[in-house]
Formats: sequence, structure tokens, C-alpha cells
Amino acid sequence: MTDVIVIGAGPAGLAGSIACAELGLKVTVIDEFFKPGGRLIGQLHQEPSGEWWNGINESNFLENKAIKLSVDLQCGVSVYNLAKKDNDWIVYTNKGTLTAPYVLIATGAAEYPVPLPGWTLPGVMSIGAAQVMTNVHRVQVGKKGMIIGANILSFAILNELQLAGINVERIVLPEKSPLSQKAGEPEEVMKSLLNAAHLAPSPLLRLGSRFMKNDWFRKMGMKYFPKSGVKINGTPLLLRKAAIKILGTEQVEGVLVADTDPSGNILPGTEKTYEADFVCIAGGLYPLAELAAVTDCPFQYIPELGGHVPHHSETMETPLDGLFVAGNITGIESGKIAMAQGTTAGLSIAKHAGKGGGAINEKLQQAVHNVRTIRQQAAIQFNPEIENGREKMYRLWDQLYEKNNNNEHKMKIG
Repeated sequence: MTDVIVIGAGPAGLAGSIACAELGLKVTVIDEFFKPGGRLIGQLHQEPSGEWWNGINESNFLENKAIKLSVDLQCGVSVYNLAKKDNDWIVYTNKGTLTAPYVLIATGAAEYPVPLPGWTLPGVMSIGAAQVMTNVHRVQVGKKGMIIGANILSFAILNELQLAGINVERIVLPEKSPLSQKAGEPEEVMKSLLNAAHLAPSPLLRLGSRFMKNDWFRKMGMKYFPKSGVKINGTPLLLRKAAIKILGTEQVEGVLVADTDPSGNILPGTEKTYEADFVCIAGGLYPLAELAAVTDCPFQYIPELGGHVPHHSETMETPLDGLFVAGNITGIESGKIAMAQGTTAGLSIAKHAGKGGGAINEKLQQAVHNVRTIRQQAAIQFNPEIENGREKMYRLWDQLYEKNNNNEHKMKIG
């Protein structure tokens, strides 16, 4: 029997398993993919310091460290249910059931789909799928393509595709609709992108971006946004053009695009077809939290964290005894933060299991502080108000803790 079951072998899950194992707990990690690493194994980018972040190397380091600590890594295992029985959690998988007193859910994030006519054609994929095909499987997704959707994720992966020699000719928005929501509204997209203005390639653009945070300047900027777009690593970002339909018979052959007004409304008569043999749809990310939901763990809707997230503390506990969470299931952030959260969760589990002796509290507080530090130093934030979102969650946790303590006090008096 194992002490801890970790669901998800990404950065948070692997880091959590290592922290648990280092303090003497028996750990089993399961993941549906054929190899550990999660989103890490598709990541490759240059840091502001000039150093390269190589996700495959980071993943290999974590995997090897976990193996040295006798962590049981099981890949190709899918989880379909999770339930508490007495003092143990039962994890139901396609290869049987596992039982342990502690479970860490580190299932990460999933991509929002943005459907449009023609999106089922061969050659259409999510931006994340393009990343995995390129960086993990070393498959060229196409020779001449387009990204539909402008956000931090699409820009990061654009750079990775370019490094692989893949030609992305332009970035456009999805057509404005109830499904695309703010992703189809140029002014809203610009507002979200301004939060990454410090990454602009020149001092002039960085200065101009500061002015654009003013409502009046931004509206003028959208009104006179250049038709040829603004270059992102050499690829034009066309905020005033929207994809109406992906064209092709047996595979992608092109995209029908039209001009829009600053609010994203299509301007009739401006339709134009651009040739393409692949299309990447970038709808953004949301926490992949279904497994936490089936446990009846309470959820909170906090848009700054990416949507509905399990109720959790800064030490990664949930209100359910023995259930912990870490990584993008708690809010969309970088792989570095996911690893730091995983370490925090592992130490928190060890503390609950009575491991680590008198030093465990200090180690746990150091881990929490490390998460905060890494967050403050992050070059890119997928959700610019992430710190506000975290504070909301922790305030809600404190309120729940106080409420439970009051209820216990009343029961004792009664």
C-alpha cells in the first residue's frame, strides 16, 4: 500500500512526489500520457535573463530525481473516479483501483475550444497540440499557417514554432460570438496584451504600450490600428481582422478573414481568403478540475485564476481531509510556479502524515514564500490579476476555517 497517490506527472505532480518521498512517504504517481513531464516536455523559450528554459531537460531532471527516491511512476493510466472511504481515498483507474490516505491532484489545465466553420478539417489543431507535435514528437505541423486567437499562450508557442522553422504568416482573432466572447473583441484583447507590454522588443514599443493603458489612447489606438498589423517576432498580429471560416475539402487550404470595427463586428465586403495548410486555434487555458469536482470538494469561481477552482489554502490543502491540489488546477500560471506549488503540497502532506519532525513547519513556510517570490518574478502572467485572485481564494479559505472552528466550538459547548 502507498501513502500518497499523485494524479498528474507534470511539474506540480513530480515536484510534489519528490517532496513527499524525501520525507519518507511511499508515493505513487499516475498519468494518462505515455511519459512524465506534462506540459513541461513541450516548453522551450528564452528567459529575460538570456538563459533558455528547456522543458524536456526540466522534466528529465524531475523524473530521475523521483525515480532515485523510489517513487512509483505509472504512465498510461487514466483516472475516472475518486472517492473517500473511511480514512482512505480510492482512486479508480483503467488499470484497477489504488488506495492511500493522501491524494494530490495535479491535473493541470486544458485549452478552451473556439469552434468556427471548418474547424474539424485535418490540419486544424489547438495551439497546445502544435506545441506538443513540434517539441515532443518532432513533427512539422505544416509549411504555411495561421494562428486564430491572440493571447500570451499563442505568442509563446508562436516563438517555439518559429524556432522549429515553421512559417506562421499571421495572427488574427476569432469572429466575435457568444462562444469566442472577449477573445473576439479587439479592444479587450489589446487590454489583456498590454499586461505583457514589458516584453515588447523595443523601448519605443514599451513606452507606447504604457500610454495605451489609458482608455482614450487605447480607443484611438484601436481606431487607427495599422491594417498591416504589428509584428510579433516577425509575424503580423492583426487585431482588426477576424477568421470567419476555415476553408478546404479534405484538409486545410485557407482561411476566410474579414476586417472588423474596434468592437469586433464584421465589416461586410471586406472578406479575403488567405492560403494556409495548417491553422492553430488559441482559446486560452482553464483549470482541469473535474476530478476534484467528483469528490464533492467545494469550488470557487475566481476569473483571475482562470475560472472555477477547488477551494484551497496557500499550503495547497482542500477542505476534504487528505485531499490536496497543486499547479494549474488551482489557477493558470507557469511551470516554475507549478513546481513550487507541488513542493508546497508535498511538504503539507508530509506535515499531515507526521513526517519531517519539528523542522516541517519552517520548511512549509519557506515553500509558501518561494511560491510568492517566483510569482513576483514571473516574466509572463497568463492572467494579469493572478495575485488578486490568489488573495481572494486565501481570504475565502480563512473564512471557511473560522466558520469550521466556530461550529466545532458550538458543538463542544452543546
